[in-house]
Amino acid sequence: MNTDTSVTMIGDRPVLRLQRLLHHPPEKVWRAITDPAELTHWFPARIDFDQPVPGAKMRFTFDGSDAADEGEILEADPPKVFAFRWDTDVIRCELLPRPEGCLLVFSHALHGPDSDRPSIARHAAGWDACLDGLAAGLTGTTAEFSMQTWFERAEAYIEQFGLGEGELHETDNGYEIRFERDFVQPPHKVWTLITGDSNPTTGAQPPLESTHGYGEAGALTAVEAPNTLEYTWQPGGTVRFQLRDQHPIGTRLTLTHTLPTAQATERATLLAAWQVYFESVFATLHGDIRCPWPADRTEQLREHYAQRLGLG
Repeated sequence: MNTDTSVTMIGDRPVLRLQRLLHHPPEKVWRAITDPAELTHWFPARIDFDQPVPGAKMRFTFDGSDAADEGEILEADPPKVFAFRWDTDVIRCELLPRPEGCLLVFSHALHGPDSDRPSIARHAAGWDACLDGLAAGLTGTTAEFSMQTWFERAEAYIEQFGLGEGELHETDNGYEIRFERDFVQPPHKVWTLITGDSNPTTGAQPPLESTHGYGEAGALTAVEAPNTLEYTWQPGGTVRFQLRDQHPIGTRLTLTHTLPTAQATERATLLAAWQVYFESVFATLHGDIRCPWPADRTEQLREHYAQRLGLG
C-alpha cells in the first residue's frame, strides 16, 4: 500500500490517520479536495457547497439514494488545511509541502453508529481506495474500485491493528472468550455461510461450518435464523453466535464461548482456533476459500495467546 495508516482511540471511537505522498504541488491538490466537481472523482459521496469557507453548509448524497447527510466546513486555510463535519464525523485534510510535491495527511474521526474498533478495517481500506481515486484524478486518469483489493487491504489492517484478536474474561464459573467481527455482507449471507446453507434445529448437532474441530461441540440449544445460533460445549460451556445488521451496511457478528475452570488449559488453543475460524469466514465471504484448515496459523496464534496469557 502507498499509504501510511495509523489509528488513535478516543474512548471507544477511532480516529483514522492516512498519509500519502502526492507528486503534485499543494495548490493543485487543494483544488482536488475543495472543489465539489473535483471531489466527485474520489470522495465516496457527492458533496454540495457554495464556497470552501468556514461555516459553509454542506450536503452529502449517494447515488441512488434520496436521503442526504448534512455537514459544514470547519476549517479552510488554502492551500494547507481543509476540515469539515460529515453528519457526526469529522474529516480533516492537511497538505504539507515536500520536494516531490506534498504530503496529504487525511484524518477521519468516527462518531456515527457502529463507528468503533471492529469497523476500523472497513473504513481504512475504503479510504485507501478513495485516495487511489484522488491520486489518479490528479493525473487525469481513473482508478477502478476493486473489491478484491479492498478485501486484501482490510485483511492487512485487521492484522496490523490486532482487530481479529479475541478477548478473554474471567467469570464466576470459569472463562468467557469473546470475538466481535464486522462484515460488509448482510446477515443472511453470513448466516448461510456459518450454517452451511442448512436449516439447523435445536437438539441436533451444530453445522460443521459453525465449528473448528479444536474440542467437542454438543447439541444446538438455540436457533433463530439469521440472528442466533447456540450450542453446548463438552464437557461444559456454550458457544453462541449473535448476528445483527451493521450500520450502514453489513453484519456485526459477536461470538461468545464460555468455559468451565476445568478447561483453563484450553484457553489459548480455543482463542487461536476461533480467530482462525473468523479469518476463514472473512476470506470465504470474499471468494478466498482456505482449505485445508490453516493448522500452522492456528499454532502460531496459540503460541501468541499463550504468551499473552502468561501460560508459557
